[in-house]
Amino acid sequence: MNIEQIYTGCLAQGAYYIESDGEVAIIDPLREVSPYVKRAENDNAKIKYIFETHFHADFVSGHVTLSKETGAPIIYGPTANPSFDAIIAEDGQEFKLGKITFKVLHTPGHTMESTTYLLRDEDGKDHAIFSGDTLFLGDVGRPDLAQKSADMTQEQLAGKLFDSLRTKIMPLADDVIVYPAHGAGSACGKNMMKETVDTLGNQKNMNYALRADMTKEEFVKEVTDGLLPPPKYFPLNVKMNKEGYEDIGDVLDRGNVELSPNEFEKAANDTEALVLDVRHQDEFVKGHIPRSIFIGLNGDFAPWVGDLIADTKQPLLLVIPEGKEEEAITRLSRVGFDSAIGYLKGGIEAWKAAGKEIDQITSITSSEAKGLIDKGNVGIFDVRKDGEYLSEHLVGAVHTPLSELNKHLSEFPNQGEFLVHCAGGYRSVIASSILKSRGIHNLIDVKGGYGALKNEDLEKTDYVCPTTL
Repeated sequence: MNIEQIYTGCLAQGAYYIESDGEVAIIDPLREVSPYVKRAENDNAKIKYIFETHFHADFVSGHVTLSKETGAPIIYGPTANPSFDAIIAEDGQEFKLGKITFKVLHTPGHTMESTTYLLRDEDGKDHAIFSGDTLFLGDVGRPDLAQKSADMTQEQLAGKLFDSLRTKIMPLADDVIVYPAHGAGSACGKNMMKETVDTLGNQKNMNYALRADMTKEEFVKEVTDGLLPPPKYFPLNVKMNKEGYEDIGDVLDRGNVELSPNEFEKAANDTEALVLDVRHQDEFVKGHIPRSIFIGLNGDFAPWVGDLIADTKQPLLLVIPEGKEEEAITRLSRVGFDSAIGYLKGGIEAWKAAGKEIDQITSITSSEAKGLIDKGNVGIFDVRKDGEYLSEHLVGAVHTPLSELNKHLSEFPNQGEFLVHCAGGYRSVIASSILKSRGIHNLIDVKGGYGALKNEDLEKTDYVCPTTL
Protein backbone atom coordinates (compact mmCIF):
# COMPACT_ATOMS: atom_id res chain seq x y z
CA MET A 1 0.00 0.00 0.00
CA ASN A 2 0.99 3.60 -0.48
CA ILE A 3 -0.05 6.44 1.84
CA GLU A 4 0.62 10.01 0.76
CA GLN A 5 -0.12 13.05 2.86
CA ILE A 6 -0.88 16.06 0.65
CA TYR A 7 -0.27 19.01 2.97
CA THR A 8 -1.40 22.54 2.14
CA GLY A 9 0.53 24.99 4.30
CA CYS A 10 -1.76 27.99 3.77
CA LEU A 11 -4.65 26.06 5.32
CA ALA A 12 -2.48 23.87 7.56
CA GLN A 13 -4.53 21.03 6.10
CA GLY A 14 -3.70 17.44 5.30
CA ALA A 15 -5.54 15.47 2.62
CA TYR A 16 -4.63 11.84 2.00
CA TYR A 17 -4.13 9.63 -1.06
CA ILE A 18 -4.08 5.92 -0.18
CA GLU A 19 -3.54 3.28 -2.86
CA SER A 20 -3.61 -0.51 -2.62
CA ASP A 21 -3.64 -3.01 -5.45
CA GLY A 22 -4.93 -0.51 -8.00
CA GLU A 23 -7.64 1.01 -5.80
CA VAL A 24 -7.50 4.48 -4.24
CA ALA A 25 -9.17 6.21 -1.31
CA ILE A 26 -9.03 9.99 -0.87
CA ILE A 27 -9.56 11.43 2.60
CA ASP A 28 -10.64 15.06 3.10
CA PRO A 29 -9.71 16.29 -0.41
CA LEU A 30 -9.13 19.91 -1.31
CA ARG A 31 -11.63 21.59 -3.61
CA GLU A 32 -9.43 21.40 -6.71
CA VAL A 33 -9.53 17.67 -7.38
CA SER A 34 -7.59 17.32 -10.65
CA PRO A 35 -4.31 16.42 -8.85
CA TYR A 36 -6.00 13.38 -7.25
CA VAL A 37 -7.53 12.27 -10.53
CA LYS A 38 -4.26 12.67 -12.43
CA ARG A 39 -2.30 10.89 -9.72
CA ALA A 40 -4.66 7.91 -9.87
CA GLU A 41 -4.37 7.84 -13.67
CA ASN A 42 -0.57 7.86 -13.42
CA ASP A 43 -0.77 4.97 -10.95
CA ASN A 44 -3.14 3.14 -13.31
CA ALA A 45 -5.52 3.01 -10.36
CA LYS A 46 -9.20 3.76 -9.75
CA ILE A 47 -10.51 6.08 -7.06
CA LYS A 48 -12.92 3.85 -5.15
CA TYR A 49 -13.85 5.84 -2.02
CA ILE A 50 -13.93 9.45 -0.82
CA PHE A 51 -13.83 9.51 2.98
CA GLU A 52 -14.87 12.65 4.85
CA THR A 53 -13.96 12.86 8.53
CA HIS A 54 -16.64 15.52 9.21
CA PHE A 55 -18.26 18.65 7.79
CA HIS A 56 -15.23 20.92 7.62
CA ALA A 57 -15.51 24.52 8.77
CA ASP A 58 -12.18 25.97 7.69
CA PHE A 59 -12.12 24.94 4.02
CA VAL A 60 -14.41 23.70 1.26
CA SER A 61 -13.69 20.06 0.58
CA GLY A 62 -13.54 18.59 -2.92
CA HIS A 63 -15.77 15.63 -2.14
CA VAL A 64 -18.76 16.64 -4.29
CA THR A 65 -16.71 17.42 -7.40
CA LEU A 66 -14.46 14.38 -6.99
CA SER A 67 -17.46 12.06 -6.68
CA LYS A 68 -19.05 13.61 -9.76
CA GLU A 69 -15.86 13.17 -11.81
CA THR A 70 -14.96 9.65 -10.68
CA GLY A 71 -18.22 8.02 -9.61
CA ALA A 72 -16.65 7.16 -6.25
CA PRO A 73 -19.09 7.36 -3.32
CA ILE A 74 -18.69 9.90 -0.54
CA ILE A 75 -18.54 8.29 2.89
CA TYR A 76 -19.39 9.99 6.17
CA GLY A 77 -19.64 8.59 9.66
CA PRO A 78 -22.83 8.08 11.69
CA THR A 79 -25.33 10.95 12.13
CA ALA A 80 -24.11 12.93 9.09
CA ASN A 81 -26.98 14.34 7.02
CA PRO A 82 -25.65 15.90 3.80
CA SER A 83 -27.97 17.20 1.10
CA PHE A 84 -26.30 15.05 -1.58
CA ASP A 85 -25.99 11.30 -2.05
CA ALA A 86 -23.51 9.72 0.34
CA ILE A 87 -22.92 6.54 2.29
CA ILE A 88 -23.62 7.20 5.97
CA ALA A 89 -21.52 4.47 7.53
CA GLU A 90 -22.26 2.67 10.76
CA ASP A 91 -19.83 2.62 13.65
CA GLY A 92 -17.51 -0.33 13.06
CA GLN A 93 -18.41 -0.72 9.37
CA GLU A 94 -15.51 -1.79 7.16
CA PHE A 95 -14.56 -0.81 3.60
CA LYS A 96 -12.15 -2.93 1.57
CA LEU A 97 -9.54 -1.13 -0.56
CA GLY A 98 -7.33 -3.49 -2.51
CA LYS A 99 -5.54 -5.56 0.12
CA ILE A 100 -6.23 -3.21 3.02
CA THR A 101 -9.31 -2.30 5.07
CA PHE A 102 -10.73 0.88 6.55
CA LYS A 103 -12.78 0.58 9.73
CA VAL A 104 -15.16 3.36 10.76
CA LEU A 105 -14.64 4.64 14.31
CA HIS A 106 -17.36 7.13 15.24
CA THR A 107 -15.60 9.74 17.38
CA PRO A 108 -18.06 12.58 18.11
CA GLY A 109 -16.98 15.65 20.04
CA HIS A 110 -15.45 18.12 17.61
CA THR A 111 -18.70 17.64 15.70
CA MET A 112 -21.32 14.97 16.20
CA GLU A 113 -20.59 13.24 12.88
CA SER A 114 -16.79 13.33 13.40
CA THR A 115 -15.28 10.02 12.42
CA THR A 116 -11.81 8.48 12.56
CA TYR A 117 -10.85 5.93 9.91
CA LEU A 118 -8.68 3.05 11.11
CA LEU A 119 -6.51 1.51 8.39
CA ARG A 120 -5.63 -2.17 8.72
CA ASP A 121 -2.97 -3.72 6.51
CA GLU A 122 -3.38 -6.88 4.45
CA ASP A 123 -2.56 -8.99 7.53
CA GLY A 124 -5.33 -7.32 9.51
CA LYS A 125 -2.92 -5.36 11.73
CA ASP A 126 -3.88 -1.84 12.82
CA HIS A 127 -1.55 0.43 10.87
CA ALA A 128 -2.81 4.03 11.01
CA ILE A 129 -5.69 6.30 11.91
CA PHE A 130 -6.92 9.24 9.88
CA SER A 131 -8.25 11.24 12.77
CA GLY A 132 -9.68 14.34 11.09
CA ASP A 133 -10.21 17.04 13.72
CA THR A 134 -10.75 14.56 16.56
CA LEU A 135 -7.08 14.11 17.40
CA PHE A 136 -4.34 16.51 16.34
CA LEU A 137 -0.66 16.24 17.16
CA GLY A 138 -0.32 17.91 20.55
CA ASP A 139 -3.99 18.84 20.77
CA VAL A 140 -7.56 17.81 20.01
CA GLY A 141 -10.32 19.44 17.99
CA ARG A 142 -12.10 22.40 19.52
CA PRO A 143 -15.57 21.43 20.77
CA ASP A 144 -17.32 24.76 20.27
CA LEU A 145 -17.90 24.86 16.50
CA ALA A 146 -20.92 22.54 16.33
CA GLN A 147 -22.85 23.77 19.37
CA LYS A 148 -25.77 25.24 17.45
CA SER A 149 -26.30 22.36 15.01
CA ALA A 150 -25.82 19.75 17.75
CA ASP A 151 -28.05 21.64 20.23
CA MET A 152 -25.36 21.10 22.85
CA THR A 153 -22.99 23.26 24.87
CA GLN A 154 -19.27 23.23 24.20
CA GLU A 155 -18.83 21.50 27.55
CA GLN A 156 -21.21 18.71 26.53
CA LEU A 157 -19.39 18.30 23.21
CA ALA A 158 -16.07 18.22 25.06
CA GLY A 159 -17.45 15.43 27.22
CA LYS A 160 -18.35 13.50 24.07
CA LEU A 161 -14.82 14.04 22.77
CA PHE A 162 -13.34 12.71 26.04
CA ASP A 163 -15.37 9.52 25.66
CA SER A 164 -14.43 9.14 22.00
CA LEU A 165 -10.74 9.42 22.69
CA ARG A 166 -10.84 7.03 25.65
CA THR A 167 -13.00 4.35 24.06
CA LYS A 168 -12.02 4.47 20.38
CA ILE A 169 -8.50 5.85 20.00
CA MET A 170 -6.45 5.44 23.18
CA PRO A 171 -7.00 1.64 23.33
CA LEU A 172 -5.18 1.29 19.99
CA ALA A 173 -1.54 0.16 19.96
CA ASP A 174 1.26 2.69 20.44
CA ASP A 175 2.79 1.98 17.02
CA VAL A 176 -0.36 3.07 15.17
CA ILE A 177 0.45 6.11 13.02
CA VAL A 178 -1.65 9.25 13.46
CA TYR A 179 -2.55 11.23 10.34
CA PRO A 180 -4.55 14.33 11.41
CA ALA A 181 -6.48 16.74 9.21
CA HIS A 182 -4.57 19.81 10.43
CA GLY A 183 -1.29 21.02 11.85
CA ALA A 184 0.08 24.13 13.52
CA GLY A 185 -1.60 27.31 12.32
CA SER A 186 -5.11 25.94 11.97
CA ALA A 187 -7.92 27.63 13.89
CA CYS A 188 -9.50 24.21 14.53
CA GLY A 189 -7.30 23.66 17.58
CA LYS A 190 -5.32 25.66 20.13
CA ASN A 191 -1.71 24.49 20.24
CA MET A 192 -0.86 21.94 17.55
CA MET A 193 2.62 20.64 16.83
CA LYS A 194 4.42 21.73 13.67
CA GLU A 195 4.88 18.06 12.75
CA THR A 196 2.14 16.49 10.65
CA VAL A 197 2.65 12.75 11.34
CA ASP A 198 3.36 10.94 14.60
CA THR A 199 2.80 7.68 16.45
CA LEU A 200 -0.12 7.28 18.80
CA GLY A 201 2.29 6.18 21.52
CA ASN A 202 4.12 9.48 21.42
CA GLN A 203 0.83 11.36 21.52
CA LYS A 204 -0.22 9.39 24.60
CA ASN A 205 3.00 10.54 26.26
CA MET A 206 2.97 14.22 25.32
CA ASN A 207 -0.54 15.30 24.30
CA TYR A 208 -2.16 16.98 27.31
CA ALA A 209 -5.60 15.72 26.26
CA LEU A 210 -4.55 12.06 26.33
CA ARG A 211 -3.24 11.89 29.90
CA ALA A 212 -4.19 8.51 31.32
CA ASP A 213 -5.04 9.92 34.77
CA MET A 214 -7.18 12.77 33.45
CA THR A 215 -10.78 12.98 34.63
CA LYS A 216 -13.57 14.03 32.31
CA GLU A 217 -14.04 17.22 34.32
CA GLU A 218 -10.36 18.11 33.94
CA PHE A 219 -10.49 17.35 30.22
CA VAL A 220 -13.54 19.54 29.65
CA LYS A 221 -11.94 22.43 31.53
CA GLU A 222 -8.60 22.23 29.73
CA VAL A 223 -10.03 21.72 26.24
CA THR A 224 -12.49 24.62 26.52
CA ASP A 225 -10.12 27.01 28.31
CA GLY A 226 -8.72 29.84 26.21
CA LEU A 227 -10.71 29.17 23.04
CA LEU A 228 -10.64 32.19 20.76
CA PRO A 229 -13.75 33.07 18.73
CA PRO A 230 -13.81 31.01 15.53
CA PRO A 231 -13.24 32.81 12.22
CA LYS A 232 -16.43 34.33 10.86
CA TYR A 233 -16.47 32.32 7.63
CA PHE A 234 -16.55 28.91 9.37
CA PRO A 235 -20.37 28.47 9.37
CA LEU A 236 -20.54 29.34 5.67
CA ASN A 237 -17.97 26.68 4.81
CA VAL A 238 -19.86 24.08 6.85
CA LYS A 239 -22.99 24.94 4.87
CA MET A 240 -21.20 24.49 1.56
CA ASN A 241 -19.64 21.19 2.62
CA LYS A 242 -23.00 19.91 3.80
CA GLU A 243 -25.21 21.18 0.95
CA GLY A 244 -22.86 21.22 -2.03
CA TYR A 245 -21.27 23.99 -4.07
CA GLU A 246 -20.51 25.30 -7.55
CA ASP A 247 -17.94 23.50 -9.68
CA ILE A 248 -14.52 25.10 -9.34
CA GLY A 249 -14.20 25.27 -13.13
CA ASP A 250 -17.15 27.66 -13.25
CA VAL A 251 -15.63 29.71 -10.43
CA LEU A 252 -12.35 29.99 -12.33
CA ASP A 253 -14.10 30.96 -15.57
CA ARG A 254 -16.00 33.74 -13.82
CA GLY A 255 -13.06 35.14 -11.90
CA ASN A 256 -10.26 34.72 -14.43
CA VAL A 257 -11.38 37.70 -16.52
CA GLU A 258 -8.93 40.48 -17.33
CA LEU A 259 -10.24 44.02 -17.02
CA SER A 260 -8.65 47.21 -18.28
CA PRO A 261 -8.23 49.99 -15.71
CA ASN A 262 -11.41 51.69 -16.97
CA GLU A 263 -13.36 48.43 -16.92
CA PHE A 264 -11.97 47.62 -13.49
CA GLU A 265 -12.99 51.01 -12.09
CA LYS A 266 -16.45 50.75 -13.63
CA ALA A 267 -16.96 47.24 -12.22
CA ALA A 268 -15.95 48.49 -8.77
CA ASN A 269 -18.47 51.31 -8.94
CA ASP A 270 -21.30 49.24 -10.45
CA THR A 271 -21.04 46.13 -8.27
CA GLU A 272 -19.78 47.51 -4.94
CA ALA A 273 -17.03 44.93 -5.20
CA LEU A 274 -14.18 44.97 -2.72
CA VAL A 275 -10.78 45.50 -4.33
CA LEU A 276 -8.45 42.82 -2.94
CA ASP A 277 -4.73 43.28 -3.61
CA VAL A 278 -2.80 40.02 -3.24
CA ARG A 279 0.70 41.19 -4.17
CA HIS A 280 3.66 41.22 -1.77
CA GLN A 281 3.27 43.69 1.08
CA ASP A 282 6.34 45.69 -0.03
CA GLU A 283 4.70 46.31 -3.42
CA PHE A 284 1.38 47.28 -1.85
CA VAL A 285 3.08 49.81 0.45
CA LYS A 286 4.71 51.56 -2.52
CA GLY A 287 1.46 52.05 -4.39
CA HIS A 288 -2.07 50.68 -4.46
CA ILE A 289 -5.63 51.50 -5.49
CA PRO A 290 -7.22 53.73 -2.83
CA ARG A 291 -9.42 51.88 -0.32
CA SER A 292 -8.22 48.48 -1.57
CA ILE A 293 -7.54 45.78 1.01
CA PHE A 294 -4.21 43.98 1.09
CA ILE A 295 -3.99 40.26 1.88
CA GLY A 296 -0.92 38.84 0.19
CA LEU A 297 -0.62 35.41 -1.41
CA ASN A 298 2.74 34.91 0.30
CA GLY A 299 1.19 34.65 3.79
CA ASP A 300 -1.77 32.80 5.31
CA PHE A 301 -3.86 34.15 2.48
CA ALA A 302 -7.06 32.10 2.48
CA PRO A 303 -7.63 32.02 6.27
CA TRP A 304 -7.13 35.78 6.55
CA VAL A 305 -9.51 36.41 3.66
CA GLY A 306 -12.08 34.22 5.38
CA ASP A 307 -11.67 35.85 8.75
CA LEU A 308 -11.46 39.49 7.66
CA ILE A 309 -13.83 39.64 4.68
CA ALA A 310 -16.11 36.96 6.18
CA ASP A 311 -18.96 37.29 3.66
CA THR A 312 -18.26 34.63 1.03
CA LYS A 313 -20.80 36.31 -1.29
CA GLN A 314 -18.88 39.61 -1.35
CA PRO A 315 -17.93 40.42 -4.98
CA LEU A 316 -14.15 40.70 -5.35
CA LEU A 317 -12.00 42.53 -7.87
CA LEU A 318 -8.40 41.41 -7.72
CA VAL A 319 -4.99 42.98 -8.14
CA ILE A 320 -2.71 40.00 -8.78
CA PRO A 321 0.95 39.47 -9.69
CA GLU A 322 1.23 38.40 -13.33
CA GLY A 323 0.91 34.64 -13.73
CA LYS A 324 -0.75 34.14 -10.33
CA GLU A 325 -4.36 34.68 -11.47
CA GLU A 326 -5.52 31.06 -11.32
CA GLU A 327 -3.69 30.45 -8.06
CA ALA A 328 -5.36 33.40 -6.37
CA ILE A 329 -8.88 32.46 -7.52
CA THR A 330 -8.32 28.81 -6.58
CA ARG A 331 -7.08 29.67 -3.11
CA LEU A 332 -10.06 31.95 -2.57
CA SER A 333 -12.40 29.13 -3.57
CA ARG A 334 -10.81 26.81 -1.00
CA VAL A 335 -12.48 28.86 1.71
CA GLY A 336 -15.73 29.42 -0.16
CA PHE A 337 -15.04 32.78 -1.80
CA ASP A 338 -16.43 32.08 -5.28
CA SER A 339 -17.35 35.66 -6.10
CA ALA A 340 -14.23 37.00 -7.84
CA ILE A 341 -15.44 38.84 -10.96
CA GLY A 342 -12.17 39.81 -12.60
CA TYR A 343 -8.63 41.13 -12.16
CA LEU A 344 -6.73 44.24 -13.22
CA LYS A 345 -5.01 43.62 -16.56
CA GLY A 346 -1.43 44.89 -16.43
CA GLY A 347 -1.60 45.31 -12.66
CA ILE A 348 -0.86 48.49 -10.78
CA GLU A 349 1.46 49.78 -13.52
CA ALA A 350 -1.44 49.80 -15.97
CA TRP A 351 -3.54 51.63 -13.37
CA LYS A 352 -0.83 54.29 -13.02
CA ALA A 353 -0.40 54.58 -16.79
CA ALA A 354 -4.12 55.23 -17.12
CA GLY A 355 -3.74 58.23 -14.83
CA LYS A 356 -5.75 56.66 -12.01
CA GLU A 357 -5.32 57.71 -8.38
CA ILE A 358 -2.72 55.89 -6.28
CA ASP A 359 -2.39 55.66 -2.51
CA GLN A 360 0.64 54.65 -0.42
CA ILE A 361 1.51 53.56 3.11
CA THR A 362 4.29 55.22 5.06
CA SER A 363 6.64 52.44 6.14
CA ILE A 364 9.79 52.82 8.25
CA THR A 365 12.55 50.63 9.69
CA SER A 366 12.71 49.54 13.32
CA SER A 367 15.54 51.99 14.00
CA GLU A 368 13.48 54.83 12.56
CA ALA A 369 10.57 53.66 14.71
CA LYS A 370 12.83 53.75 17.77
CA GLY A 371 13.69 57.35 16.98
CA LEU A 372 10.01 58.30 16.93
CA ILE A 373 9.30 56.36 20.14
CA ASP A 374 12.23 57.99 21.91
CA LYS A 375 10.85 61.42 21.04
CA GLY A 376 7.52 60.44 22.60
CA ASN A 377 3.98 61.32 21.60
CA VAL A 378 3.65 58.46 19.12
CA GLY A 379 1.17 55.67 19.68
CA ILE A 380 2.15 52.03 19.18
CA PHE A 381 -0.43 49.49 18.02
CA ASP A 382 0.42 45.80 18.08
CA VAL A 383 -1.81 43.70 15.79
CA ARG A 384 -0.41 40.27 16.67
CA LYS A 385 -2.44 37.48 18.25
CA ASP A 386 -3.13 37.33 21.98
CA GLY A 387 -0.45 34.75 22.70
CA GLU A 388 2.22 36.66 20.81
CA TYR A 389 1.41 39.91 22.60
CA LEU A 390 1.24 38.33 26.05
CA SER A 391 4.52 36.53 25.46
CA GLU A 392 6.39 39.81 24.96
CA HIS A 393 5.62 43.30 23.71
CA LEU A 394 6.80 46.88 23.76
CA VAL A 395 5.84 48.69 26.93
CA GLY A 396 3.04 51.11 26.10
CA ALA A 397 1.87 49.25 22.99
CA VAL A 398 -1.90 48.94 22.60
CA HIS A 399 -3.03 45.44 21.64
CA THR A 400 -5.38 45.51 18.65
CA PRO A 401 -5.39 41.96 17.18
CA LEU A 402 -5.85 41.92 13.43
CA SER A 403 -8.81 39.53 13.49
CA GLU A 404 -10.74 41.98 15.71
CA LEU A 405 -9.45 45.23 14.24
CA ASN A 406 -12.88 46.62 13.42
CA LYS A 407 -13.78 46.47 17.12
CA HIS A 408 -10.85 48.74 17.94
CA LEU A 409 -11.28 51.52 15.39
CA SER A 410 -12.24 54.07 18.04
CA GLU A 411 -8.90 53.51 19.81
CA PHE A 412 -6.82 54.90 16.96
CA PRO A 413 -6.02 58.64 17.26
CA ASN A 414 -7.50 61.09 14.79
CA GLN A 415 -4.48 63.34 14.94
CA GLY A 416 -0.77 62.70 15.19
CA GLU A 417 1.09 59.74 13.79
CA PHE A 418 0.96 56.23 15.25
CA LEU A 419 2.93 53.05 14.58
CA VAL A 420 1.43 49.73 13.52
CA HIS A 421 3.40 46.50 13.79
CA CYS A 422 2.90 42.74 13.77
CA ALA A 423 5.53 40.00 14.06
CA GLY A 424 7.20 40.26 10.66
CA GLY A 425 5.46 42.87 8.51
CA TYR A 426 2.71 40.96 6.71
CA ARG A 427 -0.22 41.45 9.08
CA SER A 428 0.62 45.09 9.83
CA VAL A 429 0.17 45.95 6.14
CA ILE A 430 -3.18 44.13 6.15
CA ALA A 431 -4.15 46.17 9.20
CA SER A 432 -2.91 49.39 7.61
CA SER A 433 -4.95 48.76 4.46
CA ILE A 434 -8.09 48.17 6.52
CA LEU A 435 -7.51 51.31 8.57
CA LYS A 436 -6.97 53.40 5.45
CA SER A 437 -10.12 51.98 3.90
CA ARG A 438 -11.93 53.24 7.02
CA GLY A 439 -10.51 56.74 6.56
CA ILE A 440 -7.66 56.45 9.09
CA HIS A 441 -4.51 57.59 7.26
CA ASN A 442 -2.18 58.90 9.99
CA LEU A 443 -0.48 55.53 10.45
CA ILE A 444 3.09 54.35 9.95
CA ASP A 445 3.89 50.72 9.24
CA VAL A 446 6.99 49.21 10.86
CA LYS A 447 8.99 47.00 8.48
CA GLY A 448 9.99 43.67 9.97
CA GLY A 449 7.50 44.04 12.82
CA TYR A 450 8.31 42.95 16.35
CA GLY A 451 11.02 40.65 15.02
CA ALA A 452 13.00 43.80 14.20
CA LEU A 453 11.76 46.02 17.03
CA LYS A 454 12.84 43.62 19.78
CA ASN A 455 16.46 44.08 18.69
CA GLU A 456 16.26 47.83 19.32
CA ASP A 457 16.99 49.40 22.67
CA LEU A 458 13.33 49.76 23.60
CA GLU A 459 11.55 48.89 26.85
CA LYS A 460 9.88 45.49 26.60
CA THR A 461 7.87 43.32 28.95
CA ASP A 462 9.46 40.20 30.45
CA TYR A 463 9.41 37.26 28.06
CA VAL A 464 6.97 34.43 28.79
CA CYS A 465 7.20 31.19 26.82
CA PRO A 466 4.10 30.90 24.54
CA THR A 467 3.60 27.26 25.57
CA THR A 468 3.33 28.41 29.18
CA LEU A 469 0.54 30.76 28.16
